[in-house]
Amino acid sequence: MSDNDKPEISTKIRITQEQLDVMIKKHENYAAGRMGGVKANLAYHDLSGLSLAKRNLSDADFTGAYLCETDFRDAKLDRAILFCVDARHANFRGASLSRADLRGAALRGANLVGTNMAGVDLREGALANASGGGDLKASLKDMAVTEKGGANLSGANLSDAKMAGAVAMGSNFSDATMKSTRLQSSSLKGASFNGADLENADLSRCDLEGVSFKNASLVGTSLNIHEISAENLEGALTTKPMGRTFRDLPMPIEQLLVLHELWVNSNGQKGQVLDLGGFDLRQNPVFARACLTMMRGVGAIFYGLDFTKAQLQTADLQNADMRQVNFSQADMRGIKLGNAKLTKSDFRKANLEPLAIGAGRKLPTNLSGAAVRYANFGGANLREVNFRNADLTYANLVGANITGADFKNAELEGIAISPEQQDILKIVRK
Repeated sequence: MSDNDKPEISTKIRITQEQLDVMIKKHENYAAGRMGGVKANLAYHDLSGLSLAKRNLSDADFTGAYLCETDFRDAKLDRAILFCVDARHANFRGASLSRADLRGAALRGANLVGTNMAGVDLREGALANASGGGDLKASLKDMAVTEKGGANLSGANLSDAKMAGAVAMGSNFSDATMKSTRLQSSSLKGASFNGADLENADLSRCDLEGVSFKNASLVGTSLNIHEISAENLEGALTTKPMGRTFRDLPMPIEQLLVLHELWVNSNGQKGQVLDLGGFDLRQNPVFARACLTMMRGVGAIFYGLDFTKAQLQTADLQNADMRQVNFSQADMRGIKLGNAKLTKSDFRKANLEPLAIGAGRKLPTNLSGAAVRYANFGGANLREVNFRNADLTYANLVGANITGADFKNAELEGIAISPEQQDILKIVRK
C-alpha cells in the first residue's frame, strides 16, 4: 500500500506489539473468567501491521481503529465491535467473526478466506467525533465509496449476515456460504459469487452490473435474475431442476436402494444396479449408511446430501456435483470422482485408499481434476489417491494419511497440513 493510499491517522493511539500482547493477555483472562482479566478497549487505536493471530479477542472494542495490514489469521473475534474500522489489506483468513459488528468497515483488499462470519453486521455505518466546537465531523472521511470494495471473502461463512446497503464492488465471495444473508440495496458491481451458496439470501434492489454467479446455489434467493447475463449464470443452481428429478425415477428411491443392495450381494444375479446418472436429486434422498457399491451417478447433482458411513466402493460419480456433501466415515475405496465438484464436502475419517480386488490387484481412488476447495479430509485415509490436476485450495488435510497420494499439478494453495505431512508431500509431489 502506498503512502497516498493511507488515511490520516494522527488521531489514533499507536501502540507497540508488546503493549498489544499485554492487553490481549488481560482480555483472554477476562474472556476465560480468570483473575486479573480486563476487557480490551482498542477503540481509535492504530494497530496497523501488528499481529493478533490465533488470539481470543471476542467481544473486544475496535471502534474506529486503524487495522490496515493487521494480522488476524485464525483469531477469535466473535461479537467484536469493529464499527467503522479501516481494515484495508488486513488478513482475517480462518478467523471467526460470528455476530461481529462490522458496520461501515473498510475492507478493500482484506483477506477473509475461510472466515466464519455467521450473523455479522456489514451494513453501512457512519462514525462521527465531536470537534472542538461541538460540531460533528465524519471519521475516516477519505474513504470514498469505491475504497470499501474489493475484499476477498472467498470461502467465508456469511450465513445470516446483515449486509443491507453494503459497498462490496469488485469483492470476491466465491465459494462463500451465504445462506439467508441480507444484502439488499447493496453495491455489488463486478463482484464474484461464483460457487457461493446463496440459499434464501436477499439480494433485492442490488446493483448487479457485471456480477458473476457461475455455479452458485440460488435456491430461494431474492434477486432480479433477469439483470444477470446467461454467461454469468452458467452452472448456477436454482429451484428449477437441472435434469430429471426423483419424480422421474421408475420407482421410489427406497425400493431402488433395496434392489441395488440385492444386486451387489448376488454379484449381479438378482436385483438391479442403481443408475442415477444425470439426475438432480438435491434435498431429497438421504444416502447415509446405504449400500451404494458400484452405483452410477455420472453428471448427477447430489448437492448438500448426506452420505455418512455409506458404502461407495468403486462407485462411478465422475463429473457429479457433490458440493457440501457429507462423506464422513464413508467407505470410498476405488471410487471414481474425476472432475467432480466437491467444494466444502466433508471427508472426515472416510476411507479412500485403493480397493484390493485379489491376486495383488487393486483399484485406486480417482479424484483427478476434481474441485475439492475447502474440503475437510481430517483423519481420512487418502493413501495412493489420485489428486492429479485437482483443486485442493484451502482444503484441510490435517491427520489424513497421504502416503503415496499423487498430487502432480494439483492446486494446493492454503492447504492445512501437519509438519509430518509436509515432508511426505515433498516426496509424493516429485
